[in-house]
Amino acid sequence: MSLGKLDIRRTALVIVDLQNDFLHANGAYARGGANLPGAAELIANMKTVTDAMRQAGGWIISTQFTLVPGRGGEPLISPHLKQLRPFLQKGDFLPGAWGHSLIDELAPADFVVEKVAYSAFYMSRLEFVLRKAGIDTLLIGGIVTNGGVASTLRDAHVRDFHAMLLTDGCAAFSQQAHEASIASLGTVAPKLTCAEAVSLIKTA
Repeated sequence: MSLGKLDIRRTALVIVDLQNDFLHANGAYARGGANLPGAAELIANMKTVTDAMRQAGGWIISTQFTLVPGRGGEPLISPHLKQLRPFLQKGDFLPGAWGHSLIDELAPADFVVEKVAYSAFYMSRLEFVLRKAGIDTLLIGGIVTNGGVASTLRDAHVRDFHAMLLTDGCAAFSQQAHEASIASLGTVAPKLTCAEAVSLIKTA
């Protein structure tokens, strides 16, 4: 699939779920023993794209997984997630809290969009923000490749956004899952490395 030439004014870097509770040593996932392999490399790669977008005047959007607090502050957790991550508790991924925030290395974002499911488009204001800002091209990276990244990219595709996948700007909890998702998404969107994305941004 063709990458084309970017109109930087209409292009956004969509950062999926790169939050303290997922990645920081003091976050919810580290506390629960669910560490993401290759996190440091992922962050370093995404920082090069984030810096390039910021310098070029492109948009940066952080979509942030959210556990909506219910009565007494107890989070509303989907059954499948509770089974998968039983360590999640009150205060984790809480809107406005430190754990919910985009990691410092990539902050700040132009827009922050709360997400409650795999796709950042599901029951969120992401499409509203993109349309109002005149954005039609997306560079997508984050975690996890076979979850939030894949679902968000596929939803962008069916909404007629020109979405591109940052192959080394995303990661999964297993290399096999990551590689299988990268392969399958090749039929949906163009693929490029973070270094290639930086070059594309600089020539926009």
